Amino acid sequence: MSESRAHRTRRRLREALTEDRLLMLPGAFNPLSARLIQAKGFDGVYVSGAVMSAELGLPDIGLTTLTEVTSRAREVVRITDLPVLVDADTGFGEVVNLGRTVQLLEEAGVAAFHVEDQVNPKRCGHLDGKQVVDLDTAVRRVAACVNARQDPATVIVARTDVRALEGASAATERAKALVDAGADVIFPEALVSLEEYGAVRAAVDVPILANVTEFGKNRLFTAAELRSVGVDLAIYPVSLLRLAMGVAEVALDLLHAEGTLESVVPHMQTRARLYEVLGYDVWRRFDNSVHDFKLDS
Repeated sequence: MSESRAHRTRRRLREALTEDRLLMLPGAFNPLSARLIQAKGFDGVYVSGAVMSAELGLPDIGLTTLTEVTSRAREVVRITDLPVLVDADTGFGEVVNLGRTVQLLEEAGVAAFHVEDQVNPKRCGHLDGKQVVDLDTAVRRVAACVNARQDPATVIVARTDVRALEGASAATERAKALVDAGADVIFPEALVSLEEYGAVRAAVDVPILANVTEFGKNRLFTAAELRSVGVDLAIYPVSLLRLAMGVAEVALDLLHAEGTLESVVPHMQTRARLYEVLGYDVWRRFDNSVHDFKLDS
């Protein structure tokens, strides 16, 4: 039996994680932006819970549902050939619910997902006032994901938010326990220095992930800086949404004040480029193949 497209993508991600380089995964705020991420040559696409919440006009406190997240994941997977990493928050329920979460995410075709050790309701990883579950519960969450996984190539990323509450050394110790539970990648959230990333790197023998987010607890480390301390993946979860919304605000103010957007047309994506990203030509050829035919006499 031939390998599924999803399995091939997962294997490709695992192989890329063995290479001596930083994988960069910008966050897609809709399927179209995922297509653009691929066109620009990035290593993968990230589907952020914070972005999904924002799209729905909701704060990032665990209000999105498993159905909403898997639906968006499926839409993004369909539009790109890149590996897709999805934010699964705390698993959408208790430990027992993680089995269903993993099942649906794998069925959606994602290459990887991350589950975290915050309590419900969770909050953005760079906000104050977070709480985390005890170590045993955190370990059981990861173990549940491992046990529920149907495709061994699916990459399970364990996120820990303990740094903000108990310090960097606690994050390192928890990271080791999550690796022992079967995590394929460690995501230590809201570390504040390159040295802290280096400490986690030295403590575990699996790849580590850095969240590069604007207005967060740390400065915006460059790709070269992150790689210098052994970081293997970097996600840029909300960057494209923030840029799009920032430009949209400027344009709306301009339209309200001047009654026209003519002055900012040069900054817009052209119709031709939009059609190129959308793949209009592919659909045109498909349409012609259906209509341009002759019946045998």
